[in-house]
Amino acid sequence: MPAPRRAALRSLAVCALAVPVLFSPVAPVTAATPLWHPNPATDGLKAFEGIEADRGNHHPDRKYVVVEGGDHYRFNIWKDDRDTTGGGDRQRTESKGMVQNGTALKMHNGETWTISYEMYMPSSLHGTSKFTHIFQTKTPSTNGGPWVTLDLGRSGSKETLRARAYANSGSPDIASTDLAPLRDKWITIQWTLTPGSKGKAAFVVRNGTGSGAPIAAQGSMSNVNIPDQGDYVRPKWGIYRSVESASSDILDTYLLFRNYSAAKQ
Repeated sequence: MPAPRRAALRSLAVCALAVPVLFSPVAPVTAATPLWHPNPATDGLKAFEGIEADRGNHHPDRKYVVVEGGDHYRFNIWKDDRDTTGGGDRQRTESKGMVQNGTALKMHNGETWTISYEMYMPSSLHGTSKFTHIFQTKTPSTNGGPWVTLDLGRSGSKETLRARAYANSGSPDIASTDLAPLRDKWITIQWTLTPGSKGKAAFVVRNGTGSGAPIAAQGSMSNVNIPDQGDYVRPKWGIYRSVESASSDILDTYLLFRNYSAAKQ
């Protein structure tokens, strides 16, 4: 073989070895008819399988998840809220599942789903040193998970938005970005999930709304642990956080969601 050709082949081999195995650019998602597209004004909380908030009934006068303005959902949480799990170390205001026309949609192993929504995070919602999930995926029958999460993190003064393969060893980031530029505005989130013990997950966050909004972070990962465990994988939205972070980060706050959509490819 001529020397120049051997050199070229060696160069191609080196380049091939340098390609990341876990992460890859997020490919455009082919449009599919949404199976879930709730209208807050008409569907209300029937868009979800249920609400998990103040499960100990300590504050019956508080409204935790409400339709606001007719076009979005508001999830409220107070710094003195405590969930019935964790021995008093956490709090929760979450919705669970996706319901369309009275039927719960269920994500199973091997299926690929795209879930998108718009979200508004106020400046009072902080990243924390302990866990703060604002999206989770779990398996209902086993309470397995969380599998994949969207977290608000803190390291020193730096706050981050982190899409994570939470059930994988080390809970690695699928994508992450600074939290501060994404606050006090509507932003767009898109997940593409293929459940399975060696599933796939892709994540995109846009700093604004509409397809032309700039991408703040994106990433994808294979071999992600998202098993249905013989049941199904169910998404959850809201605020689920440890209160063992700095008290200055555990404030009365809220989270807004609108334009939910889910499609199976």
